[in-house]
Amino acid sequence: MRSKRLTDKLARDLKKGTTMNVHHKITNSAELPAEQDPRWQAVVRRDRTFDGQFFYSVKTTCVYCRPSCAARLANPKNVRFHLTQADARQAGFRPCKRCKPDLIAAAADSESASDGIRYAIGTCSLGAVLVAQSANGICAVLLGDDAKRIEKDFHKRFSKAIRDDRRLAKPLADLVEFVEQPSRGFDLRLDLQGTTFQQRVWKALAKIPTGKTASYAEIARRVGTPTAVRAVAQACAANAIAVAIPCHRVVRSDGTLSGYRWGVERKRALLARETLAA
Repeated sequence: MRSKRLTDKLARDLKKGTTMNVHHKITNSAELPAEQDPRWQAVVRRDRTFDGQFFYSVKTTCVYCRPSCAARLANPKNVRFHLTQADARQAGFRPCKRCKPDLIAAAADSESASDGIRYAIGTCSLGAVLVAQSANGICAVLLGDDAKRIEKDFHKRFSKAIRDDRRLAKPLADLVEFVEQPSRGFDLRLDLQGTTFQQRVWKALAKIPTGKTASYAEIARRVGTPTAVRAVAQACAANAIAVAIPCHRVVRSDGTLSGYRWGVERKRALLARETLAA
């Protein structure tokens, strides 16, 4: 009876378009068929206000999505609901490539933390470089051809960050020196802002020695999810701390270079320098 009352209340909340705390109101994704679960209406409406409050998976595609996913509406008979991304992954589902539900937590955390972030912009042999630091350490290193463009991209994630070239002069110099001379290392503390899975991948990347590479499949095995090769690739692409978190050291299984957020030619140049320095 209590479960029925909670379900009725959720249905009223959804009808009104209000938000809800799913965690405290429905705890078992298998309690109701999807069509009878009030969360289904949020999925039908692709309601962004529920993003991050729950996730849904589709067994025919083996992916999980945020409620607002723009993909074709799934057959409710194939849909399950999950309170967290961890629940969805544990059930064997991978993040949807279209709505990228694994980026929700990272975006929320970054926005809430951006008040105390400072950054500086300089140049190195690979082009323009931006280094940002939070109270917990280096939280972003961006590379690019144009300083204004990477600054604009940076502000999309850290909208309230403040430029402070004087305070960030040493971290910027250390990073540039590391780019030019990989053998010197980079020992500043890092602030990894991402989902739990992303952080596991990034920590695994940091353990790849200078001058060595690893495949996406190898990293997937190292983080304990051997079938999540695609998710590992997505985590590499989401890495916002270039060079210091060496996603450039991840290659295809045949050893060839794959895509790199900062450009394949930069990836090639970094690997060549590290091979010489090793």
